[in-house]
Amino acid sequence: MNIFGIGIPEIAVIVVLALLIFGPKRLPQLGKTIGKTIKGLQSASKEFESEVNKTLKLNENDE
Repeated sequence: MNIFGIGIPEIAVIVVLALLIFGPKRLPQLGKTIGKTIKGLQSASKEFESEVNKTLKLNENDE
């Protein structure tokens, strides 16, 4: 399994480090915040892609 070029051992190390740095009480809150941020970035990316495609189609129709 490979997520963003990171394998399972690397993910495990990141989780352990996050647990040590932020503690078990703040980890769920941190995960929720990161999830919302990623969702927002995906939404912005899809919107940007949609606008680019719309502009390209308009340019193709003008030619």
